[in-house]
Amino acid sequence: MCARFFAESAKCELPTKIAPLAGNIPGVTRATRPTDQQGRRVDARSERWREHRVQVRTEFIDAAFRALDALGPDVSMGDIAKEAGAAKPKLYRHFADKADLYNAIVDRVREVLWERMLGGVDLTNDTLSELIHRGVAEYVAEITSHPNVFRFILHSHFSQQARESERALETARQTARTAAELLSAMLSPGSVDVMGIELVNYSIFGAVASATDWWLGANVGASSPMELDRFVDYLTESISALAVAHSRFNGIAIDLTQPLSAAFTETAQD
Repeated sequence: MCARFFAESAKCELPTKIAPLAGNIPGVTRATRPTDQQGRRVDARSERWREHRVQVRTEFIDAAFRALDALGPDVSMGDIAKEAGAAKPKLYRHFADKADLYNAIVDRVREVLWERMLGGVDLTNDTLSELIHRGVAEYVAEITSHPNVFRFILHSHFSQQARESERALETARQTARTAAELLSAMLSPGSVDVMGIELVNYSIFGAVASATDWWLGANVGASSPMELDRFVDYLTESISALAVAHSRFNGIAIDLTQPLSAAFTETAQD
């Protein structure tokens, strides 16, 4: 029965089996099946089940973050299920295995990081140096909010089945393509070496991951081995230096004092 029956009974849609009997009765709307973006009919029950599964997976990922924050990076599937208030078999109904949950947590972290980093910058007016520094500051702020989540990502036994190398390779390639498209819009067509940009990405990702691993590991047994602001400055300098050096090798000069739209120029290669 439609909600708010008495207030909106004239707008109430009839069930599919009864709708043909309605004919052209004024004020009665014939029920229609939902369609997807291509205009194809979608089974309502299947769509509701799909939405339910997405919601439950999201709730389990939220529970995983809470369990990691409270118990540390060595949590088990049972710990996460308990935090979610569910039995472990239900967790496995929505995640194929540990690797599936691990990858979902990595995806959540990536989405949160992009949202934080892009939300804290002005891509039009900030200089490239400011963009890097503010992006790094947001990254480190997220690390300090959920240090055990990052320890889990770097060292978890969940990832043993995750085929990290293939996943990392595809992520780097996607990022390289995006960066190549951005640079191609600023420079002459065909002047951007996608493989070179992929190597830059690998170098930067590797340096940031290694520095993060050191910083989190050092912070476990010591009080402030490197202050947060200094760590942000360290990562900013490392990323800037790697980007400038690798870009120069690939025939592109970077001026960190310019906004993004004017920071890249082609140079003559020997």
